[in-house]
Amino acid sequence: MDGGETLEISMLDSVAQISAAEWDACADRPGDRPDNPFITHRFLDALERSGSVGPGTGWQPRHLVARMAGEVIAVMPMYAKGHSQGEYIFDFDWAHAYEQAGGRYYPKLQSAAPFTPVTGRRFLTRAGHETIGRGALLQGAIQVATNNEVSSFHATFCTAEEREWGESVGLLGRVTRQFHWENRDYADFDAFLADLSSRKRKAIRKERKKAREFGGRIIALTGDEIEPEHWDAFWAFYQDTGARKWGTPYLTRQFFDIAHETMRDDMLLVLAERDGRWVAGALNFIGAETLYGRYWGCVEDHPCLHFELCYYQAIDFAIGNGIDRVEAGAQGEHKLARGYLPTVTHSLHWFRDEGFSRAVENYLKQEAEHIGEEIQIMMDYAPFRKGESENG
Repeated sequence: MDGGETLEISMLDSVAQISAAEWDACADRPGDRPDNPFITHRFLDALERSGSVGPGTGWQPRHLVARMAGEVIAVMPMYAKGHSQGEYIFDFDWAHAYEQAGGRYYPKLQSAAPFTPVTGRRFLTRAGHETIGRGALLQGAIQVATNNEVSSFHATFCTAEEREWGESVGLLGRVTRQFHWENRDYADFDAFLADLSSRKRKAIRKERKKAREFGGRIIALTGDEIEPEHWDAFWAFYQDTGARKWGTPYLTRQFFDIAHETMRDDMLLVLAERDGRWVAGALNFIGAETLYGRYWGCVEDHPCLHFELCYYQAIDFAIGNGIDRVEAGAQGEHKLARGYLPTVTHSLHWFRDEGFSRAVENYLKQEAEHIGEEIQIMMDYAPFRKGESENG
């Protein structure tokens, strides 16, 4: 360390125990919009204040902070996890194998944005402190795991650069995949369609036409345009989807009220209204370079309305606002035909048991080969005109 400054690592039970300015100095870069809304102080604080994470949820905050000479140089959103729900990079088989061998897999330590399968930095450092900050955070996470005899530490949906660094210092890297849309400086939606094969172009136009024939109107709202009635409607949509997918919704109703207070400029809410009633909606979060599609729900089923609200409206907004890409959430091969191409996502893993770590390492090598082959096959079916899908 330069000049022999003292490096101190501490653990927080709540992100409220550190100022937003100190946290965001590590989590964000200067600009009108956050690089990634899901690692900002205001997002993590909304989760905690609303009870979406904390006691009884299986997501207990254990955030790390590294200070040098009293100044915060690095932070990490981290949780003691009592299960593997809400992560989207699945380790259920690992947990089963670990416990079958007589071990106790939970609790584990997880660096993540809860319930949010989007790529972002997990080792958050102030500019100029990347090397020492990352090292301090990793040292702190492993020390916490070792002292408490925790089975493992995971950093999910980290960046590719973080994964490469993590592997260089002995962590296990994992690759999975999602579907993302890339903006190739399109002037408008028609310019995007012009990039597609004739058959796919016609199919999307037909879907958009059918969606708009549902008998109502579609509106896109952000910032002060979003009003309490819109959240009341969206909560009904979110509850319906959560009940069908996860059994119970991950986020509480209060989360949306708090997020409205602190994050409404970071959110895009697309709603469909029919006969004076809100019938469907999709919620997106807005980053500096990426639009993140997060939640969808409806109380009426209408042909193609899901595709319009979740995918095509997101593309429209990205083009109109100069946003580079749209991440439309986890899974969903149906996104491929709509211009969202398979994209590698990354995570890092550490296990206290060396024998188990070696077994997982062998598994990850085989999985990576399978993912690579799967992506190549999917790219052969990409909707873009031949010769124009390779850089997707």
